[in-house]
Amino acid sequence: MGLQCGIVGLPNVGKSTLFNCLSNAKAQSANFPFCTIEPNVGVITVPDERLNVLADLCKPQRLIPTTVEIVDIAGLVKGASKGEGLGNKFLGNIRETDAILHVLRCFDNDNITHVDGSIDPVRDKEIIDTELQLKDLETIESRITRVQKQAQTGGDKLAKVQYDVLAKYKEALEKGLNARTVSFDTKDEQKIARELFLLTAKPVLYVCNVDEASATTGNAYVEKVREAIAGENAELLIVAAQTESEIAELETYEERQMFLEEIGLAESGVSRLIKAAYKLLNLETYFTAGSDEVRAWTYVKGSKAPQCAGIIHTDFEKGFIRAEVIKYDDFVALGSEQAVKEAGKMNVEGKEYVVQDGDIMHFRFNV
Repeated sequence: MGLQCGIVGLPNVGKSTLFNCLSNAKAQSANFPFCTIEPNVGVITVPDERLNVLADLCKPQRLIPTTVEIVDIAGLVKGASKGEGLGNKFLGNIRETDAILHVLRCFDNDNITHVDGSIDPVRDKEIIDTELQLKDLETIESRITRVQKQAQTGGDKLAKVQYDVLAKYKEALEKGLNARTVSFDTKDEQKIARELFLLTAKPVLYVCNVDEASATTGNAYVEKVREAIAGENAELLIVAAQTESEIAELETYEERQMFLEEIGLAESGVSRLIKAAYKLLNLETYFTAGSDEVRAWTYVKGSKAPQCAGIIHTDFEKGFIRAEVIKYDDFVALGSEQAVKEAGKMNVEGKEYVVQDGDIMHFRFNV
């Protein structure tokens, strides 16, 4: 799909440790700022229990999960919007991503230095927010200069809409609010807003990196972050990155599950984070299932059948005739494609069908 989540945060908050847990691509991890300079890209397998269930039923020769791309981006410091530290590089890298995983340090450890000398995740969040907001404000003010004259003459209706969108964003950013807190009613406004590609308009998941004792319930630091993001249209996830790295080193699935049970977790933080990143990118999964292969396919939520067919091969979209659709629950309940057909549970859908998460698809096409 080409969509990416970027892991961001101040230096030494656990970004690279978390990335190492997520990916086989090992980002450097050390106790000093800027140990990650070039963005590391990991293509991460998305855990999906449904894939294993389908495999048990179909007994395929191959089982292929879907993936999501995670990018580990260099740590940011105050003044990044003016080029301090690796600021310009950081901002350029984050602009290329589609969503943000913002890692916040929510643990005490005297052996791991903090760039600002003390632990305060809300302050850390505000430092990065401020730098991104300043860069967005620079973008907005530049655009306003270009469209203001056209908008004020009254002859160009589109320029007036553009100006109104820019003005609304400018007002929010000057108040220290992120662009994602601003909403627009009309399709024209929404289109203009999307095309600005503002850094603080990107969907965000705040990842609170805690110690092992706080992995299940969080701690006082996490609660402060929760309060700080209350009005921001953003989600929060608790992960103990150091503990997750220890789990990742265990050789067998059984050993990893035993470790998780010992610390009171039903599912690893890494697994939850990957699923959350997938959702953050507005992605869903459909399946193809047979004796040769059971495979998960990624599509953007709201896509129609021909576009989803094109993910397999462009010819499938060009020559799309129809889609044969089985609901996942029906397939599992009845046990096979043949049983689903006999029960009259297979639907034949046309070009306007909006694919649903979990659909099992078979496309008919002619080129």
